[in-house]
Amino acid sequence: MPDTALHLALAEDLLAAYVSGEPIPPLIDAHPELTVEDAYAVQLEQVRHWQAGGSAVRGHKVGLSSEAARRQIGVDEPDFGHLLDTMFYAEGEPIPTARFLQPRIEPEIAFVLRKPLQGPGVTPEQAADAVDHILPALELVDSRIRDWRISIVDTVADNASSGAVVLGATPVPVDAIDLAGAPCELHLNDVVIETGDSGAVMGSPLNSLVWIANKLGEMGTALQSGHVILSGSITRVSPVAPGDHVTCTIDGLGAVSAVFS
Repeated sequence: MPDTALHLALAEDLLAAYVSGEPIPPLIDAHPELTVEDAYAVQLEQVRHWQAGGSAVRGHKVGLSSEAARRQIGVDEPDFGHLLDTMFYAEGEPIPTARFLQPRIEPEIAFVLRKPLQGPGVTPEQAADAVDHILPALELVDSRIRDWRISIVDTVADNASSGAVVLGATPVPVDAIDLAGAPCELHLNDVVIETGDSGAVMGSPLNSLVWIANKLGEMGTALQSGHVILSGSITRVSPVAPGDHVTCTIDGLGAVSAVFS
């Protein structure tokens, strides 16, 4: 039987970390019996809390989308988190670094859907057909778990270590670039600090969209029209600090920038 009381208690611990600004010990330390299914239940308790406070789900993110990231944490599939409307910042809008505990930045490709998409059984062709356009994106990942000492259970429970999102301003058709090999650069204060290509995201970010559509379908949930899906980091993550200016450039997609106050 699911331990609903435990799920709620752990969700409250994570929610308290947002308020206090103090990370908490890994959940798995005190509760080694926790499963990934438990962790998603904890995540959903927090989503319900945010929705009760007036926030709305605006999309999802895929985490652990690279083989190296999954190997580091000892799992064989990605994870996902929810994107709330309160997480989105416009380009040029200062992002208050103090709002976050342990922020790091990732360059990504974002899909914006023109119609709902629900698995199981979604194919790459069906996923592409559901996309209205794609955008370059910067995801600010953060962890409420002390020192980023996360297991798969910890990051899933912590909403897949979500923080904030900045989207590019110019929509591009999904078939306008080579999703399996679009070069990417991550600039920090006008210096290139990371390079990669979009094939690092599950061979193609489109595979990431297929995965989350099918994963959510197994759980009885659909991706919605107009929602944003972050497909996963193209490069290694990098820490950010107040005063930093970060730009992601992706061939064929253009650039997106974030400024940290």
